[in-house]
Amino acid sequence: MKLCGTNYPASICFIVVNEFCERFSYYGMKAVLTLYFLTYLGWDHDLSTAVYHAFSSLCYFTPVLGAIIADTWLGKFKTIIYLSVVYVFGHVIKSVGAVPTVGSNSVHMYGCLSTTDRSRRSAFIDSFCVCSRGLSMTGLILIAFGTGGIKPCVAAFGGDQFESQHVTERMKFFSIFYMAINAGSLLSTIITPILRGDVQCFGGDCYALAFGVPAALMMVALVVFILGSSLYRRNPPEGNILMEVCNCVGFAIKNRWRRSKYESSRSHWLDWAEDKYSKRLIVEIKMVLRVLVLYIPLPMFWALFDQQGSRWTLQATRMNLAFGDTISIKPDQMQTLNALLILVFVPVFDLLIYPLVSLCRINITPLRKMATGMIFAALAFGAAALVEVHVVKTEVAPAPAGKCLLQVFNLAPGDVRLHFPEGDPFPQPLLYLQDPPEYLTLPLGAPRINMTLAVHHEGVVTDCNVTFGQQEAYSLILHPSDAGIRCKLVEDHIKKNTEGAPLLRFVNTLSEAANVTVGDETFHAAAHYSVSANKTVQWGDYTKVSCTFGSKTCPDLDLGLLDFGASYTVVLLQESGRMTAHKMEDVHANNVHVAWQIPQYVLITAGEVMFSITGLEFSYSQAPANMKSVLQAGWLLTVAFGNVIVLIVAEGAGLEQWKEFLLFSGLLLAVCMVFSVMAHLYTYVDLRKLDKSYPSDHNGRQRGAHHSDDDDSVDTLNKKKQDLERNTRL
Repeated sequence: MKLCGTNYPASICFIVVNEFCERFSYYGMKAVLTLYFLTYLGWDHDLSTAVYHAFSSLCYFTPVLGAIIADTWLGKFKTIIYLSVVYVFGHVIKSVGAVPTVGSNSVHMYGCLSTTDRSRRSAFIDSFCVCSRGLSMTGLILIAFGTGGIKPCVAAFGGDQFESQHVTERMKFFSIFYMAINAGSLLSTIITPILRGDVQCFGGDCYALAFGVPAALMMVALVVFILGSSLYRRNPPEGNILMEVCNCVGFAIKNRWRRSKYESSRSHWLDWAEDKYSKRLIVEIKMVLRVLVLYIPLPMFWALFDQQGSRWTLQATRMNLAFGDTISIKPDQMQTLNALLILVFVPVFDLLIYPLVSLCRINITPLRKMATGMIFAALAFGAAALVEVHVVKTEVAPAPAGKCLLQVFNLAPGDVRLHFPEGDPFPQPLLYLQDPPEYLTLPLGAPRINMTLAVHHEGVVTDCNVTFGQQEAYSLILHPSDAGIRCKLVEDHIKKNTEGAPLLRFVNTLSEAANVTVGDETFHAAAHYSVSANKTVQWGDYTKVSCTFGSKTCPDLDLGLLDFGASYTVVLLQESGRMTAHKMEDVHANNVHVAWQIPQYVLITAGEVMFSITGLEFSYSQAPANMKSVLQAGWLLTVAFGNVIVLIVAEGAGLEQWKEFLLFSGLLLAVCMVFSVMAHLYTYVDLRKLDKSYPSDHNGRQRGAHHSDDDDSVDTLNKKKQDLERNTRL
């Protein structure tokens, strides 16, 4: 069945819609994955990064398995159906893992906290966290097998729907297919972070919805694909060229080992396979191996590129996300920049930059483009390191062993002097309602110590007994009483919120309990200098905040701007017969704007255009058409191994983040130099000479079984390269 009298088969409509929904489900789920590990499962930055890249790596190992299943056993249609079912189950399990037990507010209040916070956890929360993590990992494994397994099948299955003479229509189909991929990716990375952050469910960020919507889209993808079943052209499985190549290589190695002792040596070790395989196939494998050798340095590029969804997203959580007074973005939405920029850069490079460079009489070979792409990616991480140096300036470094952090609030009218038994960390008098400039590091000399502090106020000396623990942060509140000055020691939360939200607490100096509502959060502070719990609130300008004390309603409080990443202590005071609020900043707000990430995204995307698209174009121009699947498998494995590199560095290096960025940048530059030497020594081949020297053999040994009929024609190779260039992001 054709579309409206054209040469386009009606079945491609179902395939394009299926691809859009599948890409939406994959990228939408992956966009919020790092923050899910960090905020919901309670993992630290390194473990969250490691698991994220382990999942990404598995997604690029499994396509090889999917291609083998499709080409040797089930065929593309059944492979897509069966693995899509696995895909859907993975999404559903992942979504269920993000649904907490109804009625357990403590799970949402603290989440799956790290081991340092186990004192605040119950046995129930521990059990919940184990169950949630188990479901999450099971779901991710199934998703990896689903998305990876169908990756090599869907595009090829779409190409199978066209007759061999409709080459132009097939090229346009791949353009539409590419647009569907990018549309799904772009929309999902915008929408799912909004569903996560702006929709509240179960008392917190709605990860269940953020994962549930991609799950629903994957169900739609499966249903749509099944609805087109009666319209599809289905080619039966005819064998996998990748397996044939492996068998040929294995036979050559085995034959050489057995017979080299009593037979003369051959010009190439693969020539030992001539006893069983045709000379053309052996020559083709030699050509492929020459390209695969060039693939060896490539994983380092992907190690940097794929950190957009992990390290760069975590960096964005510690930056200012506001655009103007009323608009802000989510940290995980910055990944959208790559999808937007790639759509702009591909035509810009092809139509403007490359022709301009050619006018300068510079020979821009594909391998030189790839090396330049590596340099741009290294520069992107240099820019990320520079941004990171400024980002960390607003963070409060935790106290080392044997020390603690301390700041002092003077809520007693008049100046106060504070003296410690040993040393004098506060030599200057503490002014009334003075905002402490920073935390001071207090040496303890023991894991826990009791101290008697002398407080001087208006000629009266009062002793305060307090207990400090190592590696903790405290606020010491000095307030008046009938017996003189009293001290209240409060534990502080100095770690910035993992999503960049401001943290807030109230100190109630009134004689009655107070309740203050800020956005969706209500803070309760008992009377007589009690301190409310710390809670995160949404970023914004809070000029009218409702409050009550006792049975009375107080005038609206003006808290001003509660900025990204800051921690605030607000003192409630009675002044001139009305309640007022005095805000102090415990942890400084994020003062580096997220727009400073744009240069690194521009550089990494420019590197992607020169490296990824050019790399596939070069690969397919240097190997026979029936070997494309072997090169595709090798290319995907470079992505997989690149993610393995990140996993190892994240868990094993233990470096500060800016140093880790510089490490990756330096490693890629070193790899680029090695790759440049390899590229200089590489000799380009002309595939037309292969057909003249070794006429095509149709005995089945070197056929490209899983490709369409025109794959065996070298004359159509240039047109196919254009298809591949547009379809690279698959």
